[in-house]
Amino acid sequence: MIPRVHARTHTPHAPLSEALGRPVSPAEGLTEHTVVAHWPGLDYFTLDDEQEIWTALEWAEHLAGAFFEHTIGAGPDDRLGILHLEVRLHPDDRQLTIPEWSEAARRLARAAGIEVPGEASGCRWIAVQAQPGRLDLIANLVRHDRGFDAAPPTILRRLSREARRIERDLHLVRVRGEPTGRPIAPTVPTASTSLAGVLAQLADERTGPLAAVRGLIEHAAHRVARQPGSAGTDTVHHLELLARRLHAIQQDLDTAAVRMAQPRIPPVPPATRHTAQRSL
Repeated sequence: MIPRVHARTHTPHAPLSEALGRPVSPAEGLTEHTVVAHWPGLDYFTLDDEQEIWTALEWAEHLAGAFFEHTIGAGPDDRLGILHLEVRLHPDDRQLTIPEWSEAARRLARAAGIEVPGEASGCRWIAVQAQPGRLDLIANLVRHDRGFDAAPPTILRRLSREARRIERDLHLVRVRGEPTGRPIAPTVPTASTSLAGVLAQLADERTGPLAAVRGLIEHAAHRVARQPGSAGTDTVHHLELLARRLHAIQQDLDTAAVRMAQPRIPPVPPATRHTAQRSL
């Protein structure tokens, strides 16, 4: 499983559309085969006589509803409260069943901190499995018990660790990094590892320069969105796209840093064939 954390947005409509691979429609019903898991507090919002299947638009409006029920703080990122997580299976992995997707979704939601076991008043979130080999988690970071709750800065690392555990438990791929029994030679810093450190600093979500620039862009989008009138809608959308592109660059740099930091295994030379020469 390869996890990815998308840049946060103002509304869940675009993330849900991306998860479905098509626009959010008020006429398309999403069954339990598409929405494979959701936050436990959803049971309090449904009645026995309500329809069991919600449309894609109803799911989006349900996620966004937390914005209107709670007072949001004055921080610049508070309105960017929609978190979008994505995991993809390796091309060689088998296809998972619906219960397996549901289990993976709940474990990833707990790893990301958007669900706490036993709490029904946490973040609203849903898990969408609409495209082959892909699972999307969309959450509103406004909690029902204490308002806005920012995602942890180590969310990608925590998702990656949980993804490795899920791979092991569901027998998706062979677990990497197991001890081989051979002594490990001490590593010597190389130019690659030094450059990997530079890339990791650029990609750092807390202190990296790209994170700072992205925060300024998101803050500008937040300020424009609060202005009256609809003239700034296109500007807000454009700024959100810029923030997403910067976030994708951060993740690409982080991936490159991890790959460069890994020691290279020298290729094993082919066995030399010795041919006996016949004396004449």
